[in-house]
Amino acid sequence: MIRSLKLALLFTAALAATPCVAMVGGARERSDGLGRAIVTIVGSRGNFCSGALIAPDLVLSAAHCVAPGADYKIVQRDAQGQPQLRDIRRLAAHPQFDLRAIKANRATADIALLQLAAPLPGRSPVAIAAPGDPLSAGQSFTVAGIGVAQRGDGKSGGVVRAAELIATGRPGRLQIRLVDPATNNAREGQGACTGDSGGPALQQQNGRAVVIGVVSWSTGAANASGCGGLTGITPLTLYRDWIETTARSWGATLAK
Repeated sequence: MIRSLKLALLFTAALAATPCVAMVGGARERSDGLGRAIVTIVGSRGNFCSGALIAPDLVLSAAHCVAPGADYKIVQRDAQGQPQLRDIRRLAAHPQFDLRAIKANRATADIALLQLAAPLPGRSPVAIAAPGDPLSAGQSFTVAGIGVAQRGDGKSGGVVRAAELIATGRPGRLQIRLVDPATNNAREGQGACTGDSGGPALQQQNGRAVVIGVVSWSTGAANASGCGGLTGITPLTLYRDWIETTARSWGATLAK
């Protein structure tokens, strides 16, 4: 009973807290099909992350969002807009995930799955795929997440926002680095930040948007600390089999 009360207080505090920054640079709100696929993940240690429904009861997110030793919930807002906590039945991080690598913005298996105790009403899952091959600089991707739109302004958060970014450098099967084409990392532009970790990166394939990776890290302009510079994506190329195998073992049916 005492532990349950402590967890309830921690989750309540997490709901009231505000991530320092999130999808920044004027990213637009999304209330369409993509918006209905994005969820907020809160942890009993006060952390926030984003995730994408890839089955009615299955969320794809980042492994660094679900550290051992904490409990996690999904936030679902009711008809009046009030946040409600939904239970997680089980979760798994990819066994090859290396936290030290992600802290250094290096490539690693930053992939996790969370199975809901029950499907969320009014939500629509999205399909997953590997990024189109070959990958090259200049290709367009969409990143989405939940967080504040203005640094330090908690009232600007609470809705799904998406940014249209392009690949830079040498994108590959281990990592894709995205940048706002309007600023090219020279000054702060659109991009992911704290609270958007685990959110989906999407690519247009065969006339529809599919999830091809998750948000793992970000930098400020000119690779400084912060947000609005680079957005680091872990592509699903090497991890799609693990996702499908885990989902099948849990009895989840992935969106097609």
